[in-house]
Amino acid sequence: MNHFRRATAVLVCFLISPLAGVVSAQPQGGAQRAGEVQALIPSATRNAQPTKAKDEIDWNDMLKTAHSGRIRAGLTDGSILSVGSDSELRVVQHDATSQQTSLELTYGKVRNQVTNITKDGGKYELKTPNAVIGVIGTDFLAEFKGNKTTVICYKGKVKVTPLGKIVKNSGQSGSDNSVTLTDGQMVVISNVLPPGGLQPTNTPPDVAQTGLLGTDVPDGGSLPPPGKGHGGMWGHPVRTILIGGAVATGIGVGLGVGLGPGGTCVRNPNGGPCK
Repeated sequence: MNHFRRATAVLVCFLISPLAGVVSAQPQGGAQRAGEVQALIPSATRNAQPTKAKDEIDWNDMLKTAHSGRIRAGLTDGSILSVGSDSELRVVQHDATSQQTSLELTYGKVRNQVTNITKDGGKYELKTPNAVIGVIGTDFLAEFKGNKTTVICYKGKVKVTPLGKIVKNSGQSGSDNSVTLTDGQMVVISNVLPPGGLQPTNTPPDVAQTGLLGTDVPDGGSLPPPGKGHGGMWGHPVRTILIGGAVATGIGVGLGVGLGPGGTCVRNPNGGPCK
């Protein structure tokens, strides 16, 4: 009987040893999913490897775009990241259950369309080398270029806080208070404090438009031809306003041509149109 038990034990060990090897080969803890790639314009990579639509994005994944590339990612809570060209963004953490999101923009620009945070302790935070941006639920763009962070708030509220030390007017170094942006406002953070301190300013329409167009990633994976926005010529709200103004101006000029004093038509003596 002892020989039978010993033989059985050896057989069991032999059978389960491959399974033990498989278990030990699994990553400790496993990767935690943060979202997926929705669309991209080559060249764009995930963790220095070529990526494509529907690829999964995990915690600590690095999204990087070349001069011709862009990438749009959807997070698991419904938030959307639109990364412009020449940019590098790390998805440090994104937990939809606890509503904890942490991102790091090394350089370049990214538009953030953030789902409302409703849970106590929830946060959505984006860091650049010299600023941290915190939101509750909003639509904003952040860009880090030339040692400056530019933040544009399209909708909602954005709290921007300088990181490290900035030089005040007196020449002394020290940290400064944060600034809160609302719809249509922007701020630029550098290593020098402006004379009046950090203050939000109104975003010029062309700057707002440039930010949106510079991070637009159509589903087809290619930019529309010049003069046509995402969804057609009238598909972009900022462009619609600008085009509408140009059309109105053109109509006014057209109506003014051929009108004499008081808006009367001066007829061509040869019977032609107004001259």
